[in-house]
Amino acid sequence: MVTEDNTARQPDSIQVADLANDATAVLRRVRTSKRPLVITQRGRRMAVLLSVAAYEKAEHERELLRLLARGEKEIAEGAGYGLETVLAEADVILATTRR
Repeated sequence: MVTEDNTARQPDSIQVADLANDATAVLRRVRTSKRPLVITQRGRRMAVLLSVAAYEKAEHERELLRLLARGEKEIAEGAGYGLETVLAEADVILATTRR
């Protein structure tokens, strides 16, 4: 995570035992904070808990990055699609992210 001043921000963490003891409160915390929560076990990071909204946003962003990377590769190879095709595909992807 990066803060407004472009410095790295450590995600919050919780021990797996605390998650097991009060899962409802932990889920509420993740949903309302809109930040990932690192689950630790014996002091080691084991998993990351995200709200559904944060997960879906990250997946959409990854898909856009995949498309950009594919486009850069195709340009380097002298292949690819015309501008109108690319813009139409981008409009479809952006329309699904605005839901």
